Amino acid sequence: MRDNYGYFEEDQLGNFGDLSLWRRIVFLGRPYWLGALLAVLLSFVVVGCGLALPYLIRLAVDDFILNTSPAPAVRLEGLKRLALAFCALMAFEFSGNFVQVIILEWTGQRIMHRMRQMMFVHLLRLDLKFFHRNPAGRMVTRLTNDIQNMHEMFTSVIVTLFNDGVKLLGILGILLWMNWRLTLIICLLLPLMVGNTLWFSRLARDAFRQIRTHLVQINSFLQESLSGVPLIQLFLREESTLRKFSRLNQAFFEKSLYQIRVFAVFMPLIELMSALTIGTILWYGGSQIMAGKMTIGMLVAFLSYMRLFFQPMRELSQKYSIVQSALASAERIFQLLDNKEILPLPPSPLRPASSKGEIEFREVRFGYDPERPVLEHFSLKIPAGQTLAIVGATGSGKTTIINLLERFYDPDAGEILLDGINLRALDPDWLRRQVGLVMQDVFLMPGSIRDNVLLDVEKTDEAVWGILEKAQMARFVRRLPEGLATKVGEGGMDLSAGQRQLLAFARVLAREPRILVLDEATASVDPESEMLTEQAIAATFAGRTNIVIAHRLSTIRRADHILVMAKGRIIEQGSHAQLVVANGAYRRLLTIFTSGSGE
Repeated sequence: MRDNYGYFEEDQLGNFGDLSLWRRIVFLGRPYWLGALLAVLLSFVVVGCGLALPYLIRLAVDDFILNTSPAPAVRLEGLKRLALAFCALMAFEFSGNFVQVIILEWTGQRIMHRMRQMMFVHLLRLDLKFFHRNPAGRMVTRLTNDIQNMHEMFTSVIVTLFNDGVKLLGILGILLWMNWRLTLIICLLLPLMVGNTLWFSRLARDAFRQIRTHLVQINSFLQESLSGVPLIQLFLREESTLRKFSRLNQAFFEKSLYQIRVFAVFMPLIELMSALTIGTILWYGGSQIMAGKMTIGMLVAFLSYMRLFFQPMRELSQKYSIVQSALASAERIFQLLDNKEILPLPPSPLRPASSKGEIEFREVRFGYDPERPVLEHFSLKIPAGQTLAIVGATGSGKTTIINLLERFYDPDAGEILLDGINLRALDPDWLRRQVGLVMQDVFLMPGSIRDNVLLDVEKTDEAVWGILEKAQMARFVRRLPEGLATKVGEGGMDLSAGQRQLLAFARVLAREPRILVLDEATASVDPESEMLTEQAIAATFAGRTNIVIAHRLSTIRRADHILVMAKGRIIEQGSHAQLVVANGAYRRLLTIFTSGSGE
C-alpha cells in the first residue's frame, strides 16, 4: 500500500491459489447454494446449445446443400428442419443466458447484501482505538469498492470462467470425435496459445493494477484540491497544485499507454495464432477433402469451432485480473471481520433501575498510546447533582476524561465508578443513556428537525415543542415554513453554529440523562446566540450531575467545583472564588479566557 495522495489499496492483488480464502468465500455464499447450482447447470445448457450450432451447419452443408442424391423437395425440407433447430437452439441459448444472468445477479446481490450488513454491524461494535488507527476512507473502501470487486467476481467472472472451461473442453472433444488427426495437429499449437495467454495475463494484470493505482491517486488528489479551492487561492498555491496534478496525470497517461502497448502486442498475436490455426485447417482439411477423407461441411464446422475456441482465450487474462483483485478485497474484508477490538462485556451486564449520577475516578491511568499516558494517578469524585468545570491547556486530558466516562475506552489502570458500580460491569447502552454529551461540533443527521431532536426516542409533537421551549429553539422552529418537519443536514437547510448548539441541548432534554457533559459546547457560539445558549444551559443543568469543559467565564462561574489540569494531573481545584484568590494557574488561565472572549 502506498499513500501519496489519499488512502488507497487498489495496487494489492490476491493469491489465486489461497484455498483458505476460497473456503471462506464458499462458506459465505453457502446459504445461496441453490442459485449457484442452477447457474452451473444452466452453463451446460448454454454451452451445449452454442456447441451444437456448428454441427448443424455441417449437417446442412454435407447432407442437403452439397448432397444431390435426395430430391430437391427432400433437401429443402431437411434444410428447413435444420434451420428451425438452429433457431430453437439460439432461443434456448438466449433464454439460458438470460435466466443465468438473473440468477447470478440475484445470488451475488444477496451475498453482497449479507456481507455489507455483517461488516457494518461489526464496525459499529468496534471500539474507538480501532478507528484511531484506521481512517474512515479505509472503512468506506471496505464497504463499497471491496464489496463491488467481490460482486463482480460472483456475477460475471466465476461462472463465465466455468462456461469457458466447459466450452474449451467441449470443443476439443467434438473436434477429436469429428477428425482426431486434424485435432492433434491443432493441439500442437496449444502450448504456444497457453504460454502467450499466461504471459499476457501477467503483463495485463500489472498494467491494470498500475492504472487503478494512479487513477485512485488522481481521484484522491482532485477531491482534496477541489474541496480546498478557497485555501489554494488564498495562499496562492495554484501553480504548485497544478504541478502536482500534472505529475499525477502524466504518470497515469504513461501507464495507460503501457497497457495499450501490451494489448497491441497480445491481440495481434492471438489473431496471428488464430490465422495460423485456420491456415493449418484449410491446408490439411483441403488436402483431406481432395483425397475424399473429409467433407466440406466438416471443414466448415472445424473453422466455426476454432472461432469459438479463441474467443475465451482473448478474455482470460482480464478475467484472471478481476478474480485476483476480488480475492485481495475478500482478504481485506475477512481481516476486518476477524478483528476483535471490542470493549469487553461481563457475562451479565448490569442495568440499574435508576441512577443518582455520582461519579468517581480512582487512580486512573490511560493513554491512547500505552507508552505515552494522558492521565496518570487521576482521582476525582463528583457528588450527584453537582456541576464540575474542567479547565486547562490543550492536551491536558480534559476530553480524555469524557471519553473514559462514556466508556469509549477502558482505563489502563484504576477504575471509574457510577453510583459505586464499576463502568466495566454496566451495560454500555444503559450507561450511554445516562450520559448526555454536547460537543462543539454538532452532527446533523439528514432528516427533519423532529428526527434530529428525538433520534431514537418516542415522543409526541407536544412534548417535542416543550423540549424546544426549554432549549430556547422553539421561536426559531415556529418561523420555519414546515416547522418540525423542516429538513436539515445533507439535502436540507443548514443551521448556524448557535442553532446547532441549541439543537444539541434539545437532544439531551429529549433523552433525560442523569449526567450532562459539555465539551467546549459554547466555544463557537456567536454573541447573538449566547444569551439563548446560556438559558438553554440553565434549563438543561437543572437536576443533573454536570461536567463542563469550557473557556467562557460565564459557563465556568456556574460550576460548584473547578479542576485545573496540566499534563494529565490536577494541579488546582476549588470554587471560582477560592481559585481567584489563590492567584495560581487558574487565575492565569482566567486572564487568557477573559482577554480572548471580551468578557
